[in-house]
Amino acid sequence: MRYALAGLALLLGALTAGGAARSLTPQDDFSDWPPGASPREIGTRVAENFVARPFERPTGYVIYPEVCAWYGSLTLAGLTGNADLQSRLIAKFDPLLTPEGSKHISPDAHVDFRVFGAVPLEIYMRTKDERYLRIGLGLADQQWATTTPDGITTEARYWIDDMFMISAVQVQAFRATGEARYLDRAATAMVAYLDKLQQPNGLFYHALDSPFYWNRGNGWMAAGATELLRSLPASHPLRPRILSGYQKMMATLLKYQGEDGLWRQLIDHPEAWPETSGTGMFTFAMVTGVKQGWLDRAVYGPAARKAWLGLIKYLDPAGNVGNVCAGTNKGFTVEYYLERPRNVGDLHGQAPLLWSASALLR
Repeated sequence: MRYALAGLALLLGALTAGGAARSLTPQDDFSDWPPGASPREIGTRVAENFVARPFERPTGYVIYPEVCAWYGSLTLAGLTGNADLQSRLIAKFDPLLTPEGSKHISPDAHVDFRVFGAVPLEIYMRTKDERYLRIGLGLADQQWATTTPDGITTEARYWIDDMFMISAVQVQAFRATGEARYLDRAATAMVAYLDKLQQPNGLFYHALDSPFYWNRGNGWMAAGATELLRSLPASHPLRPRILSGYQKMMATLLKYQGEDGLWRQLIDHPEAWPETSGTGMFTFAMVTGVKQGWLDRAVYGPAARKAWLGLIKYLDPAGNVGNVCAGTNKGFTVEYYLERPRNVGDLHGQAPLLWSASALLR
C-alpha cells in the first residue's frame, strides 16, 4: 500500500471496534463512530489539506478535481459551522476575481470546465456577493447555448463522467436562483444518459464504445444522480425515471461491495484492486439515499457504514487518501483499467471523501 502506515495504525483499533461484529441499531449506523472515524474529524482534516494547496492548473486552468474538492470543502465547513475554514476557502477564490486571475477559468465548451461554476455558486449562496453569481450562472448558461434535437447540451459526450459535471453546475444554478429551468436541463440530460448507458444490471458503461464498469465512472453517475435528486421536486415529471435508475444501480452495487467495504477498480472484477474515489462516491450516494428515504435504511445503512470505515483506512496523517485511480480516459481493454496508476492525495479521491463526510453530517 502507498498510504502511510502511521495512518493505518492510528485507525486500526478504532475500525475494528466499528466493524461488523458490533451490534448497532439502524439509527447508530451514521452516528456511533469509533474514535478517529467521525465524519466531522475526518472531513475537517481533508478540507484543511485542500485549502492549503496551491492551484494545480496543469493546463493553465483550474481543473475539475479541484472544483469537486473545493465544493466538498465548502459544504463540510458549512455543516460543521467552521467559519474560519469557510473564510479561507472563499478567500482562495480572490485571485480568480482579478482580470489576470480570471484567465485561469476556462471558457472552453467542455463539461470538465463548465463544472467550475459550482464553486462560485456555492460561495454566492453563502455571501450573496453578485460577482460569484455572475461567474457561476455564466458557465451554467453557456453550457446550454446550443442543444441537440433531444434538448440537451451539445457538450454531452455520453461519457458517464458527464453526469456529475453537468448535474453539479446546473443543480447549483437552481439552488442559487430557484429557477426551474436549471433543474429541467439536468434532469433531461440525466434521463438521456440513463437510456443510453445504464445496462440491465443497473451499472453503467464508461462510454458507448467502452463497455467496462469502471469504478469512478459509475461513481460520477451515482454522485450526479444524488445531487440532482436532492433538489428535484417530487412532482417533477422526470423524477420517477431518475430515482428508478439510481435505485437499480444501488441494488447492484450492494452485490459487488468487498468485505473490506470498498468497490474494485472494475466493479465486476473481484481480482481488481480496491479503488477509493469511486467508493467515496458510492458512500455519498448511499448515505444520502438512506437519509432521504430513497433506500431501505436497514439494508443500505450498514453497507454505507462499512464503506466509510473501509475508505478512511486509506487516509494518511496528512489527510491524503491513497489507492486513487489516476485521471482516466475511456479504455478498450480490461488491462487498461487494471493497470492504471494508484495515486495518493489525488483530488479525484479527496473530493468524494469530503462529499461522504458531508452526507453523514447532514
